[in-house]
Parts: sequence; structure tokens; C-alpha cells
Amino acid sequence: MTIKYIGLAAVLALCACGDADTPETKDTAVRETPLIDPNTDPYLWLEEVEGDRALEWVDAQNKDSLARLEGDPRFAALKDDALAVYNATDKIAYGSLEGGTVHNFWQDEDNVRGLWRTTDYASYASGTPSWETVLDYDALSEAEGENWVYKGRDCLAPDFSRCLIRLSRGGGDAVVVREFDTATKGFVEGGFVSPETKQNVAWVDADTLLIATDFGEGTMNESGYARQVRLWRRGTPLADAELVLDSDPKIVFNFPIASHRKDGTYIGVLQGPDFFTQVLHLMNDAGELVELDLPRGIAFQGIMGDALVLLMRKDWQTPDGGLIAAGTIAFVNIPAALAGQPTEGLHVHSPSAEGRSIESVDIGERHIFITELADVKSTVHTMRKDPDGTYTVNPVDLPADGAITTISVDTWSDRALMNYESHLTPDTLYGFEDRHVQQIASLPARFDTDGLITEQHFAASKDGTRVPYFVVRREGTPTDGTTPTMLYGYGGFEISLTPSYLTGFARLWVQEGGAYVVANIRGGGEYGPTWHQAALRENRQRAYDDFIAVAEDLIARGLTTPQKLGIRGGSNGGLLMGAMLTQRPDLFGAIICAVPLLDMYRYDKLLAGASWVGEYGDPDNPDDWAFISAYSPYQNVSPDTDYPEVFFYTSTKDDRVHPGHARKMAARMREQGHDLLYYEITEGGHAAAANLKQRAFTDALQVVYALQKLSD
Repeated sequence: MTIKYIGLAAVLALCACGDADTPETKDTAVRETPLIDPNTDPYLWLEEVEGDRALEWVDAQNKDSLARLEGDPRFAALKDDALAVYNATDKIAYGSLEGGTVHNFWQDEDNVRGLWRTTDYASYASGTPSWETVLDYDALSEAEGENWVYKGRDCLAPDFSRCLIRLSRGGGDAVVVREFDTATKGFVEGGFVSPETKQNVAWVDADTLLIATDFGEGTMNESGYARQVRLWRRGTPLADAELVLDSDPKIVFNFPIASHRKDGTYIGVLQGPDFFTQVLHLMNDAGELVELDLPRGIAFQGIMGDALVLLMRKDWQTPDGGLIAAGTIAFVNIPAALAGQPTEGLHVHSPSAEGRSIESVDIGERHIFITELADVKSTVHTMRKDPDGTYTVNPVDLPADGAITTISVDTWSDRALMNYESHLTPDTLYGFEDRHVQQIASLPARFDTDGLITEQHFAASKDGTRVPYFVVRREGTPTDGTTPTMLYGYGGFEISLTPSYLTGFARLWVQEGGAYVVANIRGGGEYGPTWHQAALRENRQRAYDDFIAVAEDLIARGLTTPQKLGIRGGSNGGLLMGAMLTQRPDLFGAIICAVPLLDMYRYDKLLAGASWVGEYGDPDNPDDWAFISAYSPYQNVSPDTDYPEVFFYTSTKDDRVHPGHARKMAARMREQGHDLLYYEITEGGHAAAANLKQRAFTDALQVVYALQKLSD
């Protein structure tokens, strides 16, 4: 299992420029002390996810909200429009490459839970593949009486016939792991089966797994992930698996990793002391797990030959006085690292040009595919090690001014699949083989782009930082502030918001005549690891200042007004929405707050929250709580402030961000007399949708709400 690093590798240059005369500009309202004492919380009962009282409250909220939103005469048509696109049979069948075979997971109107199917690469590259069904998840769910949601699989090289399938009941992160044989198209009788929990596994060989799971009392950490990793041999009880690594309960994760390639096999464990540091352990020839002497500011990308491929999150000061800069790729010789000499034979690769940053690294049989960003637009290069030990880097001929995503790389055939898209350009899938690129499939246009344009602007944040944002709007949009506008943001965990073809809510909103805006605020990875690190912990307010600056810039340009400007975000982006609600309620006319974090005093005590202390800080530490409490929405909402109506939605089955955040915020705001809408889907996990029908339903709810608030 390879844990992908999402951050980038360059610093955005700061400037002291900015429009001092921008209208509506105000100091951000961050309080030194919260309004509400976090120790006197009357709504803790709403944290009981399946509690009768809590679910009765949810049911009452849902009835009120759905009566208004479903009752809108526009709702049915919007839902049907969204579902028609999701269920379209002319979608691109994105695949994963494994030893020359293409695997695809397909959902449509007839396959709600989905099909796992395969074809060979030649058939796939023809554009009209001949598929063979491996497993029908709808049929499986019906036969077993379960609401199975597919969560991925790990298949053993080189033939990839034995697979470990992850199945979730209702869409949460907790999964059941079951061994499946693609040759017989059935589950292996007496094969590996691990009970439902949050867990990770990797193949050591055909009869042995490395597994991090719930082994009983005291074996899970504070975040709800496994503390222990064990070797589990076929035919033995899981409880008897051999312990190979134990860890402190504060360690965030322990991920088994396995690299099975033509040029060698390595087994190990990737450990995360927190969300953004890593410790790598590899097995030596004696079968002993060895902790490598590497800096913790790394992001493990995978293994190629005898080289670890690392993307540096932090500068690495080597023992010989050298500096490996953050944002570069480091190739570490594994035998040397196992011998305690990690810098022996070290090779470093930097971004191709100044101002560019490395977004992702994908490792094939002979080529490494490196995606770079420049002002949030992608390019791809391949890197190949030549027989003489030097490296050759070549650009991949793909369109510019959009987003390029490496969908899959085959470590056993050196083929790759890459996708290009932009806000108004439908996805196009390309295949890479023998250094050549061919177009395989292109998505038909899903909406009329005539008269639509995309622009990129830069706003000046409070400290002068240039913050990019994209606007999709109709050409000739008036500058009198009359355009209903929705602004989306995230700003956390190194995640970059690159241009993507409008779908779901965004597509429906633009079709209804609105402008759609995406803000690339700090906390994300758009300009490398320092763009993310600039908004960590005590500097979180910078992300919020960036978002406010974009909103004010939209108003200053005459595109919209506070009454016509809505905002939208989910998860960490839901926290962003809560901060905007409590800090600048004057700036927005509508807020969609999805699967959010909101009670930042208790976030680390709920579900996976403890794993995010590296991002936000520790609220139990008085020094940390001093800066967290300044923006925590649940503690700062006031009965004396006029807020725009908020639409909260979440999922009962979200086992990543606790639904109690949204529940408690809604209850507290109702107690204070504020207007809001609340909707909680009963399944779907953190995505708040277990299938395409549910996704279309929530899309339509959001669009109706935004139209009611900003257009009517």
C-alpha cells in the first residue's frame, strides 16, 4: 500500500501590494476568548450517534428541511438532471492497471452498488473495451443481506488473482476485509477474513499478510486506528498473528506496506507520529523490522528497484552538512539505509523550473511520473534511470492550462493512465505506453459552455500574500453586483483544488445562471509544502483571512454583493464555513456547511479527530487552546449577532468527522434564535452519499437552497 503525498514543493512569493480602498474591508473578528464555556455543553447528548433522543432530533430537523427544499418546484428537475449525468452510460470507465489488465469499478442506474470488471489493455485502449464482470456488488449485497459499499482492494503481484477486498456497511471508513479469487470469481473458502474495523493490510506473500487491525482491548490508538501491526499466516487465527510492531496510543497511524516488483520485493510499515510526519520501517534479510534513520518530514511515495522514493515536506540537513530542500524528491538507497547510511548513494530531483512545485509522484516499472503545478495548473514529466546511473527527464505531451491527474501506473508493464480536464473542458483519458501518449476516451460535454468563461485572479490577503482563485461565469456578466455567486474553499491537509470539469452542485449552479468560484487558500498544497504549513496550528487564521480576501475581491470587482454571495465547503472546508459564519457574517448571504468540524474543543475526542492534532493543535494544551478557541465556531457563535441562514448537512454513518459537530452547532444556533436548515443522511460515510442516487439528492438540496437565498 502506497501512501500518497498530496502537497507541493514551492513557496508562493509574498507581496505587500493590495487595494487599500477595497469596499467592505474589515478587520477579521477573531475573539481573544470564546463566548461559550466549552466545559458547560448542554448538547453532548447529540454526540450519541445512534441514541434514540439524538435520532428523534435528527428526524425532526430532516422533516422541516426537506419540506422546504424538496417542496421547491425546482427540486425534482435538478435531482433528475444530476442523476442523469451520474448514471450516464457514456462516462469514462476509469481503470487501474495491474500487470497488463485493466480493472474498473462501474456504477450506473442498474448497478447502484457497482460492478468490478476487467479487460486487457489493448481492448481498453481501443476506446470500446470488452468487459468481463468479476464481482457484482448489488448481487452480493442482496445475497448476503448487507448494504455493502465497495472501499477498494489489494491484489497480489505478479498475477493479481488473489485480492483483499474492503467492504463497508453503509459507506463508513470501518471495513470488513475478505480474500477473493479473480480466477474463480468467488471468495476464497477458508481464506483471510478480518472483522469490521478501521484497518490496513498488505500481502507479504500468497500465504502471509501484514495487518494493522483491532486485535482486542488496548490495540487501537486514540484516533481509532491500529496501534499494532502483525504477521498473519494462512490457516491461523487472527488473534495468534505474530506481533512485529507496537506503538504508543498517540501515534496516528501504522500502515503496512508491500512493494512486489520485477526488480525486487520489500515489506515494511509506514508509521505516522502525527498526520504530517512519517517513520519508515523495512524488513531486512533476516525478517527483522528496521527503523530507518530518516528525517520525519518526509512523504513516502513508494519503491523503485533498491530506492525509496520520498517527497520532502521539510528541509533535510544531512550529516555531511548537505541540504535536501522541502519540495524535492529524494531517492534513498535501501541497502545503505538498512545499514544505517541513508545518504549513501542519495539522488535528489527538484521541480523543473522556478515557481513550479511537485504535486504527485507515481512509480511505474521503469518510469516515474512527476506532476507539477504552476499557479494551480498541471504539467507532467517522466523520469527514467538510465543504465549508467544517470536520470533522463522528459515532458509528457498533454494539454496545458488545466489539471492533469495520473489515474494509474502499472508497475509490471510501465503503462500509465492520465486524465486532463479544466472547469469547462470535459475529461479526456490518455494512455502512456513505450514513451508515447494516445487518447483513449473523452467525456461528452455535460452542459452548454457557450458564453461561459474561466478566469484566474489573485486577491491580496491580510498579510499581503497573493491568493489565487478561479471564476467560472457567463461572458459579459454585469459588474453591478447582481450575479448570484457561490464561493468554494477547503484550505487544509495539503489538498490542492486544481481545475476540474464542473459536475454535481457546481454544474447545476452554473446552468442556473450563477457564477462559481474556487479559492486556492493557504493550508492546501497548491504551492508546495510551505503553502500548507503557512496555515498550520497557530497560523490557521491565515487560511480564513485568505478566503475573506477572495470574497472581498469578488465584491470589489463588481461581480456580486454580500447579499448575492454564498459559500460552500465540507469537512475541513466545513470548519472554514463555520469560521466564516462567526467571523464575517456580514459578507455572505448563504452558507452550505457539509460534514463539518465545528466544536474544536472536542474534535480530538471524537472518532478520527485525534489524528488531526498536527493540523489544528491540541485543545487540551492551554497554549494551543488559546489560538484554537479564537476561531472554533461552536464556542464563538453568539445570540447577539445576525447570521445568514446556514444549511448544515452530514451523515449518521460518517465515522471520520463525527456528526455531533453539525448536530450541536445547529441545536445551539436554534436555541439562540438563528435561522438554519439541517439535513442528515442515515448512511454514506464521510461522503454523505453511499450511491449515485443519494449524491444527486444532496446536490439538488444544495442548489435549491442556494437559489432560494441568492436568486429569488
